[in-house]
Amino acid sequence: MNTESVNESSDRAAPRVPRGACERVGGLGGFGSPPMNTDAHFMRRALALAEQARGLTSPNPLVGAVVVSGGEIVGEGFHRAVGQPHAEVEALEVAGVKSRGGTLYVTLEPCMHHGRTPPCVPRVLAAGIARVVVAVSDANPLVAGGGIAALRAAGVEVTEGVMAEEARRQNRAFLHAMRAGRPHVTLKGAITLDGKIADVHGTSRWITGREARERAHRLRAECDAIVVGVETVRRDDPELTVRLDRPWPREPYRVVLDSRARMPVSARLLRVGTPARVLVAVAADAPAPSIAALEARGATVVRCPGPTGRIDPRRLLDELHRREVRAVLVEGGAEVHAAFLDAALVDRVAVFVAPALLGGRGAPSLVGGSGRTLKDRVALDDFEVTRLGPDVLLEADVAGSRH
Repeated sequence: MNTESVNESSDRAAPRVPRGACERVGGLGGFGSPPMNTDAHFMRRALALAEQARGLTSPNPLVGAVVVSGGEIVGEGFHRAVGQPHAEVEALEVAGVKSRGGTLYVTLEPCMHHGRTPPCVPRVLAAGIARVVVAVSDANPLVAGGGIAALRAAGVEVTEGVMAEEARRQNRAFLHAMRAGRPHVTLKGAITLDGKIADVHGTSRWITGREARERAHRLRAECDAIVVGVETVRRDDPELTVRLDRPWPREPYRVVLDSRARMPVSARLLRVGTPARVLVAVAADAPAPSIAALEARGATVVRCPGPTGRIDPRRLLDELHRREVRAVLVEGGAEVHAAFLDAALVDRVAVFVAPALLGGRGAPSLVGGSGRTLKDRVALDDFEVTRLGPDVLLEADVAGSRH
């Protein structure tokens, strides 16, 4: 296994910084340790700021910004939630007149279009910024280099590519969704060391310990939609909600693949959260009375017909993309995992592994379906390994599906 890093369990978010807080450079953690007073040093601070809003900004990306004058941070900010000021605007407001002649470090290219908020480039120019350092360009077709071009046309010096790989990782879901025209898909599961997701009786609660389950809820908090099959709903009756140590302001879509609309109207996921956030994907021949019963409970039914009466996962992702979903977490079961893998729609995997053995010919594994030959296996790379109490979390990109 090509292991890139092994980490102990920790919250991915940086310590919360009050709006408008400034500090002299030094002692900043989270993205390596470049020398002080370098472009990489200040960009690392911007990345750490952006990370504080993980799970809160979608459909927008994570963005952090730092204004530097005379080697000192005079303003910083990050995009906190959709509809709120962009990172550059927040940082420039904190810096005030100290922005003039200074350098702006920003993790993603400033925008030139008017969306939910005004464009950022005019604010940068009005503040008198002399130099802008950008980690990565914005893959959004509405931006796509236009912000950088506008800054240069106005005489602002622009440096690109500082800590670009770290910035791409931070926004892997957003950048993928913009480039591919579909959400980024993570296949998530919890297995024993011999690859079982349940015992021979179908019992899966709980394979992993408390720390792993807490991290699983963090993964839910960071996505826009959670996908399971109807058999998972009928067997486990899950809520598919985000349950952290504090109330979470965003509610991901809870998506059920249910070709024949067999989901019970008494299912818990229809009784918690917002019923309209429950999407039931059905095939062409789903019975009308069953659809009507689900809709009467508040669920949204979408038709995603595929071959042989099944759900077409690509049509489902198209539907979710229209709803501004950037990141999808596919939680299973085994046949759902196989369907997304067979359609070449999985971009990343997150698998929790417990130090236990179950065995059993009838016990389900992480991936069902008809299986693959060794030469056609799904290869993974760029591994990250995290210890979570007695368990391990393995995260990796599907080879050929990088951010």
